[in-house]
Amino acid sequence: MADLVWDAHVAWLLDPSSGACLPDVFVEDTTGADWQALLVLVVERGWAFEYSEGDTVLPLPRAEAVLSRPADADCAYLRVWPDPGVCAIFRFYSDEVIDFDLDLRELQGQERLDVLCGFLAAIGRRLGKSVPMFFEGTTTGPPFLGYDVAADRVRVLWTPPAD
Repeated sequence: MADLVWDAHVAWLLDPSSGACLPDVFVEDTTGADWQALLVLVVERGWAFEYSEGDTVLPLPRAEAVLSRPADADCAYLRVWPDPGVCAIFRFYSDEVIDFDLDLRELQGQERLDVLCGFLAAIGRRLGKSVPMFFEGTTTGPPFLGYDVAADRVRVLWTPPAD
């Protein structure tokens, strides 16, 4: 059974016509070891991926090598496809936060929602941490969806304000 049902739980939350199409996901209180655990997870799961620094595609390095790059180096990205139609883009800004975004246009319908739930849960279980998703550009507000480590499932985390 899926964690969430598209029509009953999240179709309204993942509506790309709302204007904000790239929700932000932040796993806080992480370390370089957590980043490395994520890289190992990607490979173990057999998810398609592409690591790049700026416009240059490179072999996947160890997290320590990426996180120790000079501050003025080209931005390092890891694109991960847990499903051919769903791409998560990770940015190696800090060892203290694993952050990535997804495109809501790729997350439409129950099948894609199941991919999202499985992806967030896999990351959260591997790291032993919650994996909250925020509306694009609003990381200071409450998350709207995410893997809840205490409940061991993905759930809706936000209720719209009453009119």
